This record gives sequence, C-alpha cells and structure tokens, in this order.
Amino acid sequence: MIDQIISFSIRHKFVIGLMTLVWIAAGVWSMMRVPLDAVPDITNNQVQVITQAPNLGTEDIEQFVTYPVEVAMANLPGVVEIRSISRFGLSVVTIVFKDDMGTFLPRQLVAEKLTEVREDIPPGFGDPSMGPISTGLGEILQYTLEVDSAYRKQYSAADLRTIQDWIVKRQMAMVPGVIEVNSFGGYIKQYEVAVNPDELRAIGLTISDVFRALEDNNQNTGGAYIEKDHKANFIRGEGLARSLDDLRHVVITNVNGLPIMIKDVAEVGYGQAVRYGAMTKDGEGEAVGGIIMMLKDANSNEVIEAVKERITEIQKSLPEGISIEPFLDRSKLIANTTSTISNNLLEGALIVIFVLVFLLGNWRGGLIVASTIPLSLLFAFIMMHIFNVWANLMSLGAIDFGIIVDGAVIIVESTVFLLHQRLLKGGKIDGAVRDETAKEASSKMMNSAFFGQLIILIVFIPILALQGVEGKMFKPMALTFMFAMMGVMILCLTYVPMMSAWFLKIGKGEKRSWGDRFVEWLERRYSGVLAKALKRAKWIGLAAVALFALAIFTFSRMGGEFIPQLDEGDLAFHAILKPGSALSETIETTTEVEKLIMDNYPEV
Repeated sequence: MIDQIISFSIRHKFVIGLMTLVWIAAGVWSMMRVPLDAVPDITNNQVQVITQAPNLGTEDIEQFVTYPVEVAMANLPGVVEIRSISRFGLSVVTIVFKDDMGTFLPRQLVAEKLTEVREDIPPGFGDPSMGPISTGLGEILQYTLEVDSAYRKQYSAADLRTIQDWIVKRQMAMVPGVIEVNSFGGYIKQYEVAVNPDELRAIGLTISDVFRALEDNNQNTGGAYIEKDHKANFIRGEGLARSLDDLRHVVITNVNGLPIMIKDVAEVGYGQAVRYGAMTKDGEGEAVGGIIMMLKDANSNEVIEAVKERITEIQKSLPEGISIEPFLDRSKLIANTTSTISNNLLEGALIVIFVLVFLLGNWRGGLIVASTIPLSLLFAFIMMHIFNVWANLMSLGAIDFGIIVDGAVIIVESTVFLLHQRLLKGGKIDGAVRDETAKEASSKMMNSAFFGQLIILIVFIPILALQGVEGKMFKPMALTFMFAMMGVMILCLTYVPMMSAWFLKIGKGEKRSWGDRFVEWLERRYSGVLAKALKRAKWIGLAAVALFALAIFTFSRMGGEFIPQLDEGDLAFHAILKPGSALSETIETTTEVEKLIMDNYPEV
C-alpha cells in the first residue's frame, strides 16, 4: 500500500502539486478561522444561581436563600458538586455538572427548579436568577468613562453611572458574543421621598399609604379601544412619573374634599442607592466603568474586535467631554502570547532548516525537508478548525519540529545518497532515473519510518483519555501535535517523494560539502569513543544506572507548575483592609495607594 501511494505520487506530479496548492489554501483559510486565545479555558461546566437581597445579613441569606437553593439543586441529574457563598445581601450558589451534559441542558434543569425555589424563599428576600453563560476567562475588556479636564465639574459620579447604565451598557449588550456588561463605580440614581412623620400623624396617614399611592400612581395602563367615525381609537392611560413634580403631585387621599399630595407630607428629590463597592483609578478618586463578559465558547479575538468597533460607534452618542477608555484589553494578552508562540516556532524552524541544509550538503534537499514544516502546520490548522480545537500557548507550543521532519530527512538523504552512488558509477541521471531513485529511496525508508511515526501518534493517545481540568489543558496539545504528525505522514508518502524526483539535483563534481566533512569528522570521533566504551561495558552500565538515579533524585527535588509561566506585562495586587472597614475608608486608602505607586514608579 505504501509503495503504491509513493509510485502514484511520483508518476502523477501534477496531481500532487495541485493537491499541495489546495492544501495550502485550505490551511491558510482554516488558520484565519481557528479560535485564538492565550491559554486553554479550564472552567468546568457550571451554572451559578445569584440572589440579591440588600437588606439581609449573612445568617439570613444562608438560612432563607442559599440553603433552599442548594437543597432544590442537589438531586438534579449530572450534578458533580454544589458550593455556595453567602454574604451580606448576596447569595451565590454554584452547581457543577458533568462536562458531557453540554451548556444549555444544565441551565434548563436549573431554570425548572428555580420556579420551585422562588416559592420557598420568603417574600422580599430576593429573586434568584441564573448567572451569565460565561467562564473564568470571560472578562475580555474593562473600561472607564473618562471626563475631559474642561468638563470635569460638569459631570458627577451619579451622572457618569447613569450614562454607563443607559447609554453604554445597552448598546454594548447588542454586540454578538457579549453575554453581559457589568457596571462599576459611581452612584445609581434614584428618586427619593423623605416622609415627614409629624405631617403623617397630623393627617392620620401611615407610611404604607404613601407607598401604596406611589405604587398605584406610577404606571401606564391600557383601555382597549372605541370606534368613532369608522376608526378604532385606542385608549391609553399615562400615569408613569417622569419628573420630580410628577411624584410631588401624586394624590395620597382626600380629606374633606381636599387632595393630600406627596408634597404635603414629604420632600421629593434625587438620591442614590445604597452601594457596597466603588471603583478608583490612577489616584484621582472614584471612577465609573464596566466589565464586558464574553459568551462561553465564543472566539475572544473576534468578540473583542467587535466590541472595539461598537465603542467607536457609542462614542458618537456620548455627551461632550466623555470618552470610553479601555484599561484592560484581552486582545493585548492574546497578541503577546501569539507573538511568543510565533517567535518560538519561527526560531525553531530556522534552526532546523539551517541544520538540515548544512548537514545534507544539498540546499535543494534542505528546502524540501524544510517545506514540510509549514505544510504540516497548515494541515494541523485544517484539523483544528474541523474539530474545534483552539489555538493557544499549550496547543501550538507543543509542536516539535525535530520529530516532524524525521521522515522527510531520511527520504531526502537516502535519495541524495543513491543519486551520488549512480553518479560515481558513471551512470547518467535524467528524469526517469530520478523518478526510479526517489521511488526506491522513499519505499525503502517509509516502510520502516511510517511505523515509527505511527508509534509516536500512539504514544499521545492516552492523553486524550484525560478528564476534567487536565483534559481541557492537555487534550488540545496532544491533538495539535497528532494533527501535525498525521500531516507530515501524508507528506512523506506523497509530497516528499514527488519533490525529490522533480526538484532534487546533485552536482557532477566529487567535491565534498561542509556537511559531509562535519559528518565524517563526527564518525571518526564516535568510532573511537564507541570502541573504548565496548571495552568498558561494565563501567558504562554502572555509569548509566548512576545517572538514572541522579535524574530521579533531581526530578523529585524540582519545582513544578500547572501551566507554563505567562508574562502578561501587568502586576495585580489587592489592598486588604481590616474586616468591617467602611467603604469611604476603603476608597480613601486605595486612592492613597494608587497615588504612591504613580508618584514612585513613572513607568506605571
């Protein structure tokens, strides 16, 4: 079978050449569409149930919210573990499912259970809902709303938060691949009614009467339609409050024919919601910004580009003097990582090409072998696109060019050797002779090398059986290497024999190349060393055992890490204050820390 494929490739050079062009085109097309990221996403298959109850303490949250949710979710099919966090005003329950259940089936199961959970949670204790369909690597971009110095006094923190929530967030949420936009900092604008208890008592009203009046008089209603002049006139009652005056003139009750309004018993004005966090930046005090979350399994590079385009559009609709300034951009990390991978692959390929050309002593043969490196990578990209394998530091960084070019090296070297033998015997080398020589060398070498390459593929099969975090981390590495290896196996059976027969030529002179001289020098040195080693076999064996033991000892003392070290170019730190510290104290402290860093480190 191998001999037949090689013979066909040499006889039909045009077909193999055309196949190679299609190979290159498909590889480049796939390379442009393979999802790109910095590192593999190892987040497990989880669904979060989030409940906000700003007025409840930690114990009440745990007892009345978190515990009912955990009990309801415990018996769902495919649940691996359930963990929760209960804090003041917040409950987060994380339900981890098996990976093979997919993304949407677990969410459907949780959504069905949430209907029952809402009945078990007391009224006013929060409404549980599911978190976004995202992962631990879902944060793709963080930004702040910056105000020009000339307009600094024109916009307050509440104004910026209103712009963020009602202009930026709503337009950003429509970008394909964006699952959620979280707002941070500033003050959430509210209409506040400050009731005067003395006035209520004098009139004989209660706070419940005020609340009920505001609730009933702040909504729009519909009244069907009436027919007049052969037309249907739809009735609509507008009662939605749109200003402070609308709230002030809401009628609570009538006393002796006189309407008692909100303005008679309370002061109406603007206020802000109680907040439990803030955002500071560059030592200049509070800031307002947002975090953009990406949909799970979306292409982060494409989503970030779409987000940047949308930022340009949103900028046109912002008030004068306000701009959106990203300060944490995931695409920069991806660019740095891919640059590192590209440099490593390029440097490795150049070293291999230099060594091949130098040792083979034939630049044509070196180019044939070297061309299998990009071709095998393009095949790997084709398979990665088909099987949805992401390109990242782990998957592309594992490719070993030395192993990949082994088969091509021995075919080209054998072909060069046989051509030299024919030339030394005085034979004429024409196209037919090159075809016959390439077929003989390729068939002889690949009958043994093919199974060697197959063994290398088999070695990586156990990695594909890894599960959980280990599987998500190392499966892409194994698959990418196996794809590249399969690509070079196909090339060694088709492309390399064809190119050896068509492109490979040797000089008529008997002058030895630098590579031949270097190999002969190594052979002479190695022969002497080998002869001495054979005479001292016992000592060599003991030395090998001692080195093996030393290697085991050294390995047991070596440090380890789960993933390769990745230098993002950023430093992250947390300012931790004493438990119970006020928010104002935290803002003041973090602002002071930022000032110290900005003043002492000019490069920040």
